Amino acid sequence: MTSKIKILRNKFKKYKIDGYVVPKNDDYFTEYSKVNRLKVISNFSGSAGFAIILKNKNYLFVDGRYTIQSQIESGKNFKIIGIEKLINCNLFKNITLGIDPRLFTYKQIKKFFLKFNYIKFINENLIDQIKKFKVVDTHPFFHLNENIVGESQNSKLNKISRFLKKNESDYLFISAPENVAWTLNIRGKDGPNTPMPNSRLIVSRTKKIYLIANKIKCKKLINQKIINSNQIINLKEISKLKGKSFIVDINTCSIYFENLIKSKFKIKKKEDPIYYFKSIKNKTEISHMIKSHIFDGAALTKFLYWMKNTNKKNITEVQAQNKLEKFRKQNKNYLYPSFDTIAGTGKNGAIVHYRARPDNCRIIRKKDIFLCDSGGQYKYGTTDVTRTLCFSKQSQNIKNIYTKVLKGHIAVATTDLKKDNIGQKIDIRARKFLKRSKLDYAHGTGHGVGFFLNVHEGPQSISKINKVKIKEGMILSNEPGFYKKDKFGIRIENLVYVKRQNKRLFFENLTTAPFEKDLINFNLLTNFEKNYLFKYHLNVYSKISKYLNSNEKKWLASLI
Repeated sequence: MTSKIKILRNKFKKYKIDGYVVPKNDDYFTEYSKVNRLKVISNFSGSAGFAIILKNKNYLFVDGRYTIQSQIESGKNFKIIGIEKLINCNLFKNITLGIDPRLFTYKQIKKFFLKFNYIKFINENLIDQIKKFKVVDTHPFFHLNENIVGESQNSKLNKISRFLKKNESDYLFISAPENVAWTLNIRGKDGPNTPMPNSRLIVSRTKKIYLIANKIKCKKLINQKIINSNQIINLKEISKLKGKSFIVDINTCSIYFENLIKSKFKIKKKEDPIYYFKSIKNKTEISHMIKSHIFDGAALTKFLYWMKNTNKKNITEVQAQNKLEKFRKQNKNYLYPSFDTIAGTGKNGAIVHYRARPDNCRIIRKKDIFLCDSGGQYKYGTTDVTRTLCFSKQSQNIKNIYTKVLKGHIAVATTDLKKDNIGQKIDIRARKFLKRSKLDYAHGTGHGVGFFLNVHEGPQSISKINKVKIKEGMILSNEPGFYKKDKFGIRIENLVYVKRQNKRLFFENLTTAPFEKDLINFNLLTNFEKNYLFKYHLNVYSKISKYLNSNEKKWLASLI
């Protein structure tokens, strides 16, 4: 890695820069990408961050999820700093930083870099000059029928058209592939963990569409008459469009594309409305998600039974996650993981986004607690679930902490959404039992989830800062936790969706897998919480027991 940094620094003179900024995202701004330039230069494998390489020093900016992981992976060559400290940071005063304009938005530059230093756009990516990425880009896009997605393309174009008319604009430039996927009811295979169709889309106020994508990948769509070949355009053809104004997304429209569009059109910067449209799942999408979570819950419960009841000697974290994958693969609707499984035992459980590797993982010891965060992409649905397990009697302290995390989890699950209707308020409910003991966790309590798309999507979330109103049809995770560095990690995660019954608005669990009862101190639970656990486990049993063998059934029944 040091040799790569040296090669990069040797380029500074040619491009007349004092440093170079490397983000995690690719030019589609996706979280999970087959192209990871940040890992190439820093060895950091997390899902978010920036590296800044100067002539004599290197900095890596990450959020609270990755404090421990970044130190392990990159601490030797990089100074690790919390990403929130990049705002108003004076480390880069009076210097010129080079960036690739395809990988940054103007919003990012303004937020992080413009106060103290000069930014220079370099149209060649300097990391790509060091390592060539071999990405096979020929997987065809495919169409999802209305009986899967529950809403026609035309209905979705009507929503976009109304938005454009309201905002007096001629075109919407959709720069996020997941939003293209939603609009056209298409998917692809461009992400390692998500059915992403890498593409961009222009929609006019008269509902005309222009897809910017690899034509070869659109062959199926053309043959099925989902799209005409003349609706697929290249970048140069944007300037041939008639009209005066474009709306671009402030979060995913790169500097490169913004400059290209504004050379001819007036630009209005807004948040792409599709994020909000997409966050509200219709009844068809919800029903597919329920089905997928029953399949996933059965697979996970089989795995939990195996972990708790099989005589195991020297089982490693990697062997455990491979076993879980085998259970998921038994279902014909399962496609692949929705993210890289986090399987951490003992001190590795304290690394929030830990990744076990065959050459560097721990044996699961009987005395340790084991954290497993995993998910799947199914036909048709996306899952994400975390369970923390023990294999021997644990200390009162660990049981008390687990129980406080569980109490926070139950508090979120039973939120009155008429009263606490934004993520910020719900987040307080999740943390209150830990905070009474002066404990907390450095990540949000929940993220939005896509329908057969990204496992992380907004605009809704449960966090200290999110003020988006929680509405019927939204899907979120509910995952409070606690992490003791070099000791253990605890997290309990279910996915929930927002349901309306009569005038009541509430969370309904999607996840169907049991909690670890051997870690609960029942003396800390109220009768309401005990009753919740009883009903939850009864519901899990009723939904997945038919997929279990007799021993697994008996074990699950014993938890009710």
